[in-house]
Amino acid sequence: QVQLVESGGGLVQAGGSLRLSCAASGSIFSINYMGWYRQAPGKQRELVANINSGGSTNYADSVKGRFTISRDNAKNTVYLQMMRLKPEDTAVYYCNLYQFGDWGKGDYWGQGTQVTVSS
Repeated sequence: QVQLVESGGGLVQAGGSLRLSCAASGSIFSINYMGWYRQAPGKQRELVANINSGGSTNYADSVKGRFTISRDNAKNTVYLQMMRLKPEDTAVYYCNLYQFGDWGKGDYWGQGTQVTVSS
């Protein structure tokens, strides 16, 4: 199985920055996507950004130019650098690992970390 441990959430003022980290352990295969989703109260969970094992990235329009996703494959860790934060970025942020191969596929989630941006 796979375990995801997130860190780095917290309270920040609008315009500030935070960096989230997510370390994966367990049966990690070479072909995978790691990413961040978020869920605000009363809203559906949405993709923030993801990055595949080759380094290709994908961002939600609402965070383009403000957030940067990166990964360290040797450490099976993904990072989300968040800058120029806005109150509407307030949400629980979840780390996700999706991997697939001849053996099948797996979709794993972290426990979530709260990000609160005050105005």
